[in-house]
Amino acid sequence: MTDTHAPAAPPVDDSSEEAREAELAEVFEQKAVRLAKRARLLEERTDAAGGAYPVAVPITDTIPALRERYGALEAGEETGVTAGVAGRIVFSRNTGKLCFASLQAGDGSRIQAMVSLAAVGEESLQRWKELVDLGDHVFVSGEIISSRRGELSIMVADWTIASKAILPLPNLHSELSEESRVRSRFLDLIVRDRARETVIARAKANASLRQTFADRAFIEVETPMLQVQHGGASARPFITQSNAFDTELYLRIAPELFLKRAVVGGLDRVFEINRNFRNEGADSTHSPEFAMLEAYQAYTDYNGIADLTQALIQNAALAVTGSTTVTWADGTEYDLGGDWERLSMYGSLSQASGRDVTPETSLDELLAMAETAGVDAPPHATHGKLVEELWEHYVKGGLTRPTFVMDFPLDTSPLVREHRSIPGVVEKWDLYVRGFELATGYSELIDPVIQRERFDAQAKLAARGDLEAMRIDEEFLRAMEHGMPPMGGMGMGIDRLLMAITGLGIRETILFPLVK
Repeated sequence: MTDTHAPAAPPVDDSSEEAREAELAEVFEQKAVRLAKRARLLEERTDAAGGAYPVAVPITDTIPALRERYGALEAGEETGVTAGVAGRIVFSRNTGKLCFASLQAGDGSRIQAMVSLAAVGEESLQRWKELVDLGDHVFVSGEIISSRRGELSIMVADWTIASKAILPLPNLHSELSEESRVRSRFLDLIVRDRARETVIARAKANASLRQTFADRAFIEVETPMLQVQHGGASARPFITQSNAFDTELYLRIAPELFLKRAVVGGLDRVFEINRNFRNEGADSTHSPEFAMLEAYQAYTDYNGIADLTQALIQNAALAVTGSTTVTWADGTEYDLGGDWERLSMYGSLSQASGRDVTPETSLDELLAMAETAGVDAPPHATHGKLVEELWEHYVKGGLTRPTFVMDFPLDTSPLVREHRSIPGVVEKWDLYVRGFELATGYSELIDPVIQRERFDAQAKLAARGDLEAMRIDEEFLRAMEHGMPPMGGMGMGIDRLLMAITGLGIRETILFPLVK
């Protein structure tokens, strides 16, 4: 019979088919043994509830609370206090008259359970040895003590299996591969502290974002994810079908056009944290489904929104790490503090390339620059798209500190107000942190006549085959025609915010990322 108290065998060489088959056979054998134990538990149940496991257990304390209260006990110290706790067994060692097990709570904290012949009797001790496996959820009650080795423990007087693990846990002493972590996040959360810490960090960051907005009198709203007209960004949408309405619908690519409607309605400061969907590529900084923050504030511009965004990110870093200097997963320190540089896109491109690039630079000149630099021209190349591609080639890689890249080409930003003093550009910035775009902000276009002209231009691109071009949204234009106040707006990926704070890849910051 397999020794299910021992940690699972170390990972085998993935290149060996024979070794993989041996590993699967080992898991199958352990599963059969554990199913037999479940059958025994089922036979032994006598209460009316039925089933192999209790509906509830009489917990009096949590493992984290006991560690906080009694973590400073001296070795061998007894408290005389009885507690009932539950947790998952992640270590087990059985000896003749005394069994040891580590019970782990959801936050990763642990307490030792000591099951002794003297305290529970021979029959109960034997049942423990025969029925309890690694991975099981177990309830124990007894006196809180510190073992002779100084480990906080429960001297068990009573115990029960709350739920049996039919499959064995991974080896707790070996790292799961990234692919295994992503595909089986539930196992990752059990065995790896960093996985749990990332979930907690995300929750703290979201709470901080909401608090920063609340401090500035913003209102959180919700907008539709299913839309009859996709818009608010240049992106390829997912398409679905509504049986109830017998119509084609789009999964939201951005909440922008609905949030702006809310501002038209008099909600001067609004934000939303929710899911967006873009039917595009997936890589280390992109996911087809992602969490997005968007916010709009009446009577401010892209400079005011940049100030707000800096505060949002710095406050989130403080909430997660206690400092604006964060330490990434690889040990690198990154400073998110201070005031961030604001860099002109055209000016920085001109300086880095040694060529004077302006909004008047012709498409042919830009194509020639791209060819010389080895930059592939994007499909349906326009002046703006080429300028942005060239900027990424020449400038992006040299950014080290958080930087607002200001004043974008007009033709790539159809929802943005033209610059108040520089013809041919719009009042838009992208924020680059850690080498990737973290957020974007605008002085919003509020003139419905110009907006319709921009939509018409986008429709012509769509007719030429540009799948990312926006469509004309008549309902949004009608809202604008009722009077949209001057405003600034911003959008930021929550997954990327966690990347900036933790140094992790995007699939690590998403709890359950989409995998093929």
